[in-house]
Amino acid sequence: MDDFRCMIPVAKSPKDYQAFRISPGDTNKLALVFDTAAADVSLTFCVEIFDIGGKTPPNRHLSAVEMFFILQGEGRATCDGKTVSIKAGDSLLVPATATHIIENTGSTRLYALCIMVPNEDFAELIRSGTPVELDEEDLAVLRRHAPALC
Repeated sequence: MDDFRCMIPVAKSPKDYQAFRISPGDTNKLALVFDTAAADVSLTFCVEIFDIGGKTPPNRHLSAVEMFFILQGEGRATCDGKTVSIKAGDSLLVPATATHIIENTGSTRLYALCIMVPNEDFAELIRSGTPVELDEEDLAVLRRHAPALC
């Protein structure tokens, strides 16, 4: 008989997400969807929400790759000195060790799915921040349904 592990799936909805600002003056907040505490795997999956004009500080990860998928809004991503415009539907893969910045250049909030593998203590960094609430605008974006096909 093969040795395998059966995991019970974990299901969450936006009301279950915990959101944090890593530092008090940050212009972005992160809503944790899944992390090592919930999924028992070394990853962090969150929604990063940037205020108008908001951005991340320059940062890098020693062994983790980070992927962003833009849900709504527009901005700019800089990775090791190369800058690209980003908007809803775009994706960005940041390799390990690359110094990167994501910034909101639009007139509305910027929403991005963010996945980091392995976790590299990212979830712990997020949870060490200040808890914040997701407001109605945030929840509306997170609950969005695809338009009905006619």
